[in-house]
Parts: sequence; structure tokens; C-alpha cells
Amino acid sequence: MAAAKRNKTTKKKTSHNEDEGFSLNPLHLVQNTLQGRMFLTLEFFKRNWLYIVAATVMMLMYISNKYVYQSDMAKLKELKVSLNNARTDYVDASSNYNSRILESQMKHYIDSMGIDLNISKQPPYKISLNGQ
Repeated sequence: MAAAKRNKTTKKKTSHNEDEGFSLNPLHLVQNTLQGRMFLTLEFFKRNWLYIVAATVMMLMYISNKYVYQSDMAKLKELKVSLNNARTDYVDASSNYNSRILESQMKHYIDSMGIDLNISKQPPYKISLNGQ
């Protein structure tokens, strides 16, 4: 008889716990939700507050990390474009400098030999016969 009383009390406790949302059985959760009972009760949050806070903090860290990554990638793309522009400017400046050096060296060499050559102020043009 004492065993029967114990079984009745344990059955009452389990049914009482299930009514308050203590059961994590998905079938019971769906059944309670469909019947209009709440399965996220205050007792659930009291028991699992540490897990809830940890999951929330991890989600916030994930979101902030993703934002930082995306902003760093945008900065990296801008810097790559800037680097390509700087390389192009360097090549242009280098070729201009080299052509000026070669031109001035050639002019100095011609002047030292006593040849009377000047830099043309007009671009060259083509002479054609019979208007061709």
C-alpha cells in the first residue's frame, strides 16, 4: 500500500511538472502549445538562466564578429584600389622621368659633339604625292 501511495505521488509530481512546462519532451511541448498552455514558464527560465545568458552572449559575439569582418573586408578592398592607383602613378612617373633623362642626356651628347640639332616644336607630318 505504501508503494501504491509513492507511485501516486510521483505520478502527480510528473503530471504537475509537465503542466508547468518542465518536460522537454517535444511531443509534450507541441501538445501543450496546441492546447494553449505555456511551455516557457518562469521556472524554466529560473533553472536555465545561465544557458540562456551564455547563448545570448555567444549570438551577440557572432553578430559583432561578422560586422567587424565585413567592415575590415570593405577597408581591404578600398586599400587594394588605392594600391593599384599608386602603382599606376608610379609607373607613369617612372616612365616620364626615364624619358626626360634619356632626352636630356641625348641633347647634352649632341651639343658636346657640335652638331646643330634642335628639338622640333611641331609634330612630324607625312608628305604625300598627288594628294594621296
